[in-house]
Amino acid sequence: MAHSIARYAAAALAAALVLPLPSASRAQATAADYDRAENLRQRLEGLVVGAPENPTWTDATHFWYRRSVRGGNEFVSVDAITLEKRPPFDHTRLATALGAVTKKSYTPITLPFNTFSFADSARFIEVTVDSVRWRCALADYACTRVQVREQRPNPRQPGGGYYGAPPPWAEAPIASPDSSRETTVRNYNVFVRQLGATAWTQLSFDGVEGDAYEWRTLAWSPDSKWLAAYRVKPGYRREIHYVMSSPEDQIQPKHSTRLYNKPGDVLDLERPVIFDVTSRSQINVDAGLFPNAYDVSRLEWRKDSRAVTFEYNQRGHQVFRVIEIEAATGKARAVINEEMPTFFSYSGKRYRFDVADGKEVVWMSERDGWNHLYLYDGVTGRVKNQISKGEWVVRSVEYVDTIARQITFRASGMYAGKDPYFVHAYRINFDGTGLTTLTDADATHSVVFSPDRQFYVDTYSRVDLPPISELRRTSDHSVIKELERADITALLATGWRPPEVFTSKARDGKTDIWGVIIKPMGSAFNATRKYAVIENIYAGPHDSFTPKAFGLHIPMQAQAELGFIVVQVDGMGTSNRSKAFHDVAWRNLGDAGFPDRILWHRAIAAKYAWYDTNRVGIYGTSAGGQNSMGALLFHPEFYKVAVSAVGCHDNRMDKIWWNEQWMGYPLGDHYSKASNVDNAWRLQGRLLLVVGEMDQNVDPASTMQVVNALIKANKTFDLLVIPGAGHGPGGAYGEKKRFDFFVHNLLGAEPPDRNRITTIKGDGAH
Repeated sequence: MAHSIARYAAAALAAALVLPLPSASRAQATAADYDRAENLRQRLEGLVVGAPENPTWTDATHFWYRRSVRGGNEFVSVDAITLEKRPPFDHTRLATALGAVTKKSYTPITLPFNTFSFADSARFIEVTVDSVRWRCALADYACTRVQVREQRPNPRQPGGGYYGAPPPWAEAPIASPDSSRETTVRNYNVFVRQLGATAWTQLSFDGVEGDAYEWRTLAWSPDSKWLAAYRVKPGYRREIHYVMSSPEDQIQPKHSTRLYNKPGDVLDLERPVIFDVTSRSQINVDAGLFPNAYDVSRLEWRKDSRAVTFEYNQRGHQVFRVIEIEAATGKARAVINEEMPTFFSYSGKRYRFDVADGKEVVWMSERDGWNHLYLYDGVTGRVKNQISKGEWVVRSVEYVDTIARQITFRASGMYAGKDPYFVHAYRINFDGTGLTTLTDADATHSVVFSPDRQFYVDTYSRVDLPPISELRRTSDHSVIKELERADITALLATGWRPPEVFTSKARDGKTDIWGVIIKPMGSAFNATRKYAVIENIYAGPHDSFTPKAFGLHIPMQAQAELGFIVVQVDGMGTSNRSKAFHDVAWRNLGDAGFPDRILWHRAIAAKYAWYDTNRVGIYGTSAGGQNSMGALLFHPEFYKVAVSAVGCHDNRMDKIWWNEQWMGYPLGDHYSKASNVDNAWRLQGRLLLVVGEMDQNVDPASTMQVVNALIKANKTFDLLVIPGAGHGPGGAYGEKKRFDFFVHNLLGAEPPDRNRITTIKGDGAH
């Protein structure tokens, strides 16, 4: 393959010599560049030795993990008491056994799974290979196929409903906790009967077709005296239609549909109702506290059966309430009332833990401008105290110890002058005292505790620090044993170097913006040249995206090998910083942090003469696809070339939850202002659009409407439609098109003519 690439790349380079050449100071794509780029993964993977993955604890004192070895991986088991490390199974025998049953060939370091589970007192292990579950005896390594039973969705869990015809057990009676009664929904209403009886007693009479009680929402109280359920009036059932043009199993295309709500659609109206089973009475609930729901959570009873609770997310995501309904009266009250002038980030920063059956509540909020934890009085609905506080953010809660009244959590940004995205682990008391750091290295950390929380494994790294893993004692967070320290000697010998971390000030002149710079490897980089720049963008507000942990970053490094500087940066509007930083995205997804990004680019150019801000390209997928095209529409003075894959180009065309979370409800002209469709007439520069015809994430019509608008505006652009493809940048073919598009439009060079490359069996490449 390598000689084929070299041959066609050389032919393309020869053809390019007859074209006007770029300035001699500019990098030029060569046959060697293409060879490095397209074979990079093969060259680099398997060179990092001793890189650990997160462990799996099997009991309070034993765990296993997988680590990298030259050319593959191996599994390691550890005893936290004796500190003995050994293989959890015989890698050679298991490779042979699995090869025999799957009719494939494996080696001890290329086992076809990355996780496993012990079974039957660790006498067996179970693994999944190519979607088939196998159980292998550790005594003789005989492997048998495991028959996996159909999993019944929990009807009380979100997503527990059914599309199309329900399975035969879908509306089976639900037994009460004391096993004395059972309930179901029949003819749109709630019925109950004694267990074993044949006759049903009807509890509700107001359920009708189109406004019926839902079986999956039925919830018994723990004392079996009460029932709660939602009566549901269905909203609009929007369908997306797909045509698979080139199915593998037939000549003719296939048509399919899927349910897919979009911003502004009418949603289901769900109203909670309580039933006194003993008196057979219905207790309706005043909807004053939950008048316009985007979503309500499942109904959950207090352990003492005094009340039922649910969470109410108001349409527009600016009001979020935890509501408790008193069983005997149906009276509703707000245990927690969260109201925001912008958005309440329910999709990434919602956390609630009820203490003592709701007497207290641990709650997460950004109300003081930073994401922190609060302790509520669950009876009065008042804040007892703020648990965590400061100009840093809680990232997640690991564990709440109700006996010690302590919380273990992950957070970032606590240390001035350090990378504010590095995640550390901490412990704090309910009253906000006793903040204790469980991790200390200047890196980003992943911590996994033993089941009894006496030990934890701390694995940490940076983009320029290979992973290190340590076993620690929770009581004093001391290091018991260093488990692994990754070795990248062989990787560095190839000329690979880690990304350079770079910071500059944001549009406000004071906030730090963090990103990374990736250069061509080794001697391929020449600091006396001017390099065109390509930005990899994803500005989705649900997270931050610039790499913080160690990795090879092969997709970006491969792009750099063609003679580019490749960068990634998080501008304002992304998550994991202050609320003000995040709020830039509010009703403003078209911003995408570009004012901060452009300042960041220019700060690099001011430091490095080889950084050419006159030739800047940009690419991205999904929200990044919207962002990358938006760069040419709204900032053509800076960005010149864009590759946009499966973009949500108009936030009215994409999935409801993600877009209404940031753009709000009701819909308004702010949706149009951010729309690549409505602003397509602004296009300057060179644009390649990529879309998969079977994208189940973003409606493919979003891209086609951009195409339509560009054609109407008489704009020149390129379009790649990939038959059968889903949500993504187009696979290997899409990557090659991206490579070539930037080489042609940023370097002024002609990419390889792949149409001249053919392979004839027995005759080599021509």
